[in-house]
Amino acid sequence: MIIEIEEAKYKLTNFRSDLKELGSALRIEDLKKEAEELDKKALEPDFWNDQENSGKILRQTKQIKDKIERYEKLCAKLEDAVTLCELAIEANDESLKDEILNETKEIEAEEEKQRIEVLLSGEYDHNNAILSFHPGAGGTEAQDWAQMLYRMYTRWGESHGYTVKLIDWLDGDEAGIKSATITIEGLNAYGYLKSENGVHRLVRISPFDGSGRRHTSFASVEVLPEFEDDNSIEIRDEDLEITAHRSSGAGGQHINKTDSAIRIVHIPTGIVVGCQTERSQLQNKETAMKMLKSKLMEIKQREKLERIEDIQGNKTNIEWGAQIRSYVFMPYTLAKDTRTGYEDGNIQSVMDGNIDGFINAYLKMNANKN
Repeated sequence: MIIEIEEAKYKLTNFRSDLKELGSALRIEDLKKEAEELDKKALEPDFWNDQENSGKILRQTKQIKDKIERYEKLCAKLEDAVTLCELAIEANDESLKDEILNETKEIEAEEEKQRIEVLLSGEYDHNNAILSFHPGAGGTEAQDWAQMLYRMYTRWGESHGYTVKLIDWLDGDEAGIKSATITIEGLNAYGYLKSENGVHRLVRISPFDGSGRRHTSFASVEVLPEFEDDNSIEIRDEDLEITAHRSSGAGGQHINKTDSAIRIVHIPTGIVVGCQTERSQLQNKETAMKMLKSKLMEIKQREKLERIEDIQGNKTNIEWGAQIRSYVFMPYTLAKDTRTGYEDGNIQSVMDGNIDGFINAYLKMNANKN
C-alpha cells in the first residue's frame, strides 16, 4: 500500500538527524583531516626508511578511510531510499514497497552497527583477538561443552568476515577438547569479543549419560588482544621451557604429522602456550611466542605493573568464579547473560554464532557506566 511507503519516507526523512548525530560521534570531519595528514606523511622522501612505522601508518590510514567511506555510503543509501519513496508516491507505484521496506531495515541495521562501533574506544579494541577454550571439572561432558563454545565463536567470526585460524588443539578423552586456541583476525575483533572472557555454564540432558540425567557443565573462554610486536616485552631464554611434539587433533590436513608442534612454558608465571598449525617448527615457535607476549602484556596492563618481571605465577592461574552466561537446553531453552540481563530463547541460533545481542548489550552497559 502507498500509505506504507509514505510512512517509510517519513521515517527515513527523520533518520537524517540520527545520521548527523552519528557523524559527530564518529568524528567524521576530524577523521578526514587526520587522513589528509597521514597521506602527506606517506609522501615524505624518508617515509619508507622505517618499514615498521610506515606499515603502522598505512594500516591506520586504511582504517580511518574505511570508517569514513562506510559512513558516507550509509548517508548516500539513505538519500537514495528517500528518492525512491518520492518516486513511488508520485507514480502511485506499490510495486516498490518491498524494496523500500528492505532498504529501510538495512539502513537502520547499519546505523546501529556503526553506532556500536563508536563504543569501541579501548586502547586495544581495534586489535585481533586470541581465544582459548578450557573445560571445567566434569570430564567428557565439560570437554564437549568447550568444543561447542569453540564452534560458536568460530561461526561468529566467519559470519562477520573475520579470518579465523586454529592455533592449538588438544583432543578430549572421549569427545570434545581439553584445550584449543584460535585467533580471530580483523578490525575490532578484540573490541567485540572482550565481552566473552569468562566462565560459560551449560545445562542440558547429557548425551554421554545413559540414564538421561540433566548435567551442569562449565568451560572458560579466555580472550586476549593480539599485540603488535612490542619491544618493551623482553622474555629471557632461561625463563622458557620449549618442547617439540607431534601434532594431533582436529586440524586434519592443516596439521603436520611431524614433531613440529611447539609448547612453551614461561617458568616464572607458569603460563603455557602452544602452536601446531604452522608449516614448520620455527613458525610454530614464532606464533607461540606471540601468544605468550600477548598473555604477559595483558596481565601487565591489568595488574598495572611496571615490568613483566613483576608478574607472579599465582596471579595467572585460572579462577573460575561466577559464570558470565548460562546456556539452558532443558527443561526450557534460554541463553542469559548474568551481567547485562540480555537473553535469547533461540538457543540453536546462539550456538550457531548469533551472539551480537549479547556483545552489543555488554558494550552499551559499559558505555553507560563510563
